[in-house]
Amino acid sequence: MVAMPKRVKTFEVIFSDASKAFYCSGDKVAGRIVVEVAEVTRVSAMRVLGVGCAKVEYAKGKQKCREQNEYLRYEEVVQLVDHPADHDGSVVLRPGNKYEYMFGFELPQQGQIVSSYKGKFGYVQYFVKALMERPAQPALECKKHFEVEEPLDVNTPDLLSPTGGMKEKKVTCMFIPDGQVSLNAKIDRKGFCEGEDICICAKFENTCSRIVVPKAAIISKHTYQANGRTKVFRQKLSSVRGNHIISGMCDAWQGKTIRVPKIKPSMLGCNIIRVEYALMIYMHIPGSEKLILELPLVIGTAGLGSRTNSVSSTDGSVSNASASWVSLRMPSAPPSYCDVTRDCRLDQPLTPLLNDYDGDDSPIFMHSSAFQFPPLPAYSEFNGNTRMLQVC
Repeated sequence: MVAMPKRVKTFEVIFSDASKAFYCSGDKVAGRIVVEVAEVTRVSAMRVLGVGCAKVEYAKGKQKCREQNEYLRYEEVVQLVDHPADHDGSVVLRPGNKYEYMFGFELPQQGQIVSSYKGKFGYVQYFVKALMERPAQPALECKKHFEVEEPLDVNTPDLLSPTGGMKEKKVTCMFIPDGQVSLNAKIDRKGFCEGEDICICAKFENTCSRIVVPKAAIISKHTYQANGRTKVFRQKLSSVRGNHIISGMCDAWQGKTIRVPKIKPSMLGCNIIRVEYALMIYMHIPGSEKLILELPLVIGTAGLGSRTNSVSSTDGSVSNASASWVSLRMPSAPPSYCDVTRDCRLDQPLTPLLNDYDGDDSPIFMHSSAFQFPPLPAYSEFNGNTRMLQVC
């Protein structure tokens, strides 16, 4: 808030449409500057500036890295309507009256402007600034920010095409070979909006002696560039995990989903700030680095265009994946619970377990002195998306 001198009671910028949450390229930003004074005040000029800029600032050791890009620069001298002015253009404002200066300008066209952004090491911001110039006195200023959101449509052939990949890693123990782990995964498209489910089809194999855990996460990658240097900030947004995979076994995901949280769309058009997303599918290996596969994602503007093709693709991807991934089928006739014995005691309970930690100190085995199975679930609760299979 700007401290006003005693002779100025009110000096503020008010937009015409106060309910408008954000503006897009080509939109008109309009409003008025409201002025009230407590004593007679002479105003030589009232200037309105529309400003939009991206700025990066961070410390690299003792060096300060700074960079700035300008996306909007508008300036106009506005006049009071039906108010007498002197020969030099100045006006006299008197107490008890409310004076309004009207302004309006258009934002640059698509491709010449980027969305508003506020991050750890930089920002993109837009605002309207009013400058009240007075004879023989310093100018007064006030400003008001507004949001810009450039629409990003993910219904393009490139973003609707599937993507996938394969990774494998040899595991060693004290420089002695200990088998390997591998993963093969794909998703049906690259473009999504917030609230949508990403359908994952994947296969994980474990031939090492350790117990591994397959996981997936949506991550964001914020890249800042300044003074020829690059700084990257990564963050995990949401995650899911699968079953533990013991040695000599594999696991398959057919249609396992992870939901896109409420996040801002990708920002790809700024030269010094870039916001990207990726689906990270990985296997946690105790005592070793993770095996990671990253599939790029583009997060678009929610509600832009038709999503019928994208939403219906979930069912289609599951059915089509059965031809190339492990086929999973429900049993035709489940046995009766009467035929199942409830004596589940183990003579030597050496069932290998693994706590779900991402650190390197995760236990490989957990020895239990007593073990009891939980109550048997109903067959209606059976989930056909995953199934543990033995590695051939």
